[in-house]
Amino acid sequence: MNARKKKPPPLKPQPVPRPEPRPAARVRRLQLTNFRSYSHAELVVGHGPIVLLGANGAGKTNILEAISFLAPGRGLRRATLEDVAASDGDGSWAVAATIEGAEGDVQLGTGIDAPAEGEQPIRRSRIARENVASATQFAEHLRVVWLIPEMDGLFLGPAGERRRFLDRLVLAIDAKHNARVSAFERALRSRNRLLEEGITDTRWLDATEHEVAELGVALAAARAECVERLRVEIEAAHDPKSLFPAADLLLDGWMEAAVRNEPAIEIEDRYREMLRNARERDRAVGRTLDGPHRTDLVLVHREKNIPAERASTGERKALLVGIVVSHARLVAAMHGLAPVMLLDDVSAFLDEQKRDALFDLLARFGAQVFMTGVDAASFEALGKSAERFAVTPGKVEPA
Repeated sequence: MNARKKKPPPLKPQPVPRPEPRPAARVRRLQLTNFRSYSHAELVVGHGPIVLLGANGAGKTNILEAISFLAPGRGLRRATLEDVAASDGDGSWAVAATIEGAEGDVQLGTGIDAPAEGEQPIRRSRIARENVASATQFAEHLRVVWLIPEMDGLFLGPAGERRRFLDRLVLAIDAKHNARVSAFERALRSRNRLLEEGITDTRWLDATEHEVAELGVALAAARAECVERLRVEIEAAHDPKSLFPAADLLLDGWMEAAVRNEPAIEIEDRYREMLRNARERDRAVGRTLDGPHRTDLVLVHREKNIPAERASTGERKALLVGIVVSHARLVAAMHGLAPVMLLDDVSAFLDEQKRDALFDLLARFGAQVFMTGVDAASFEALGKSAERFAVTPGKVEPA
């Protein structure tokens, strides 16, 4: 896409203005049982930054992943429920935490029981030791955002990776978004299956396409609103002297553009007509070729006015850091509480100057931050404000 593409008009309603720094949600105690490399581990922390130090493969990222399961979704690795169970356990796993959150101190817990042979595991979630329908309700107490090395190739990879990244951004501000995405994908699979089977009774296809259109427009609207709010936050908070360049975010999709100015019902009707007219084409290729599942997230280095994929490796990393921090500020602005932030292998992600600048930025923001690294010297700039823990296979203890 041309980097000079004209920016779309602002959304309706107008984005929430950026307030002063908010109080922060905090994990005070974390307990892991049969999770990844830990048969049992406990971490008790205070208010400062938390640094997890250890060799590669020691299990540092596993701790961050456990915290990420205190949010809706599949965690920072997008793992299946079976994948995170300890290899030497019985197939069950649990993550429990005492949270200082939006409604005071509360205990959150999630995990699976040992699955019976041939049965799919079911994730269970609890708040204050009471069962709840899903981890979506955890969002009433805390939000979690993260930056991991795998995001480094975001700008150079396929559009699907950027859509998943975008949906994670939306999910942190709208806990119901994951259900929205899943419902749309199920409806889309149903349409594709009906086309493949050659169903001649159009009533089935009409009903399925009605659902696809309704869910698709809702999905596009949620994404468009998140991007617009994030653009406003980036604009409001950007410091021209910052080492983290500002990013312009655009959505390359007709539906996301349409929801800015047109009634949802009209867009749904248009999409249904497009789906109806494209049945033979989509049957021939075996998939639905039009809709929000084809949208791309376009990121532009504002100062240089170039697409992110044409920026240098260092510039791309700095752009990504800026987006993640701006997103954390947006979460705080919308929900009145700064999210818990997870930064994996940050010492390898940034050079010393940018790393120290990030530490200063995070200190001023005030969120609780968990960071991992191999070299303790990389975190010297944090001084005594940080709590340091030594991580070895299966163990975590104060350094």
